[in-house]
Amino acid sequence: MTNQLTLAWTEAGVHQTRTIQYGQPTKNPGTLRLGRDPAKCDLVFSDSSVSGLHVEIFFNRELQEYAVRNLRPSNPPLVDGKIIAQGEAKLSSGSRIHLGQVEIEVVEVSAGALAIPLTVLLSAPAAQSSSQPTQPSAYGLQCPKCSRISPYAQLSAGCPWCGTSLAAAASVVL
Repeated sequence: MTNQLTLAWTEAGVHQTRTIQYGQPTKNPGTLRLGRDPAKCDLVFSDSSVSGLHVEIFFNRELQEYAVRNLRPSNPPLVDGKIIAQGEAKLSSGSRIHLGQVEIEVVEVSAGALAIPLTVLLSAPAAQSSSQPTQPSAYGLQCPKCSRISPYAQLSAGCPWCGTSLAAAASVVL
């Protein structure tokens, strides 16, 4: 089975669709980052209500599902009507994610078992009918130069050990 996500959205009156497949190169291997900053994001939006680096989408190998993780607590995404101030939310077909005023629909999700780390994905939120909040997972950023792991709070400050920018750092489970 091919692991892929198909997203659809309208921005500035233009309807767009994008299918992302497992193994496709991204700026941050293992995730697909969405936001306004073309230097940090794989899917770039022009709407000023979207943060420069807003969210990232990844494949959770333990749960065998796609998820979206908030990277901007001050401008949290809305996933299927629920604010994701911290942590992550499962994504599935029909899910809707709001980044500011931009609504992204997950048109299709196909996910099979993966034996190796994911290098790309993109998706929108999952329709969760559960009353339990999504529990945040412990993730960090692996420095591309010294390979040490830092918390997400270091994203804008850089690696505390070698000073390298963490904008291109890989997300890792702690």
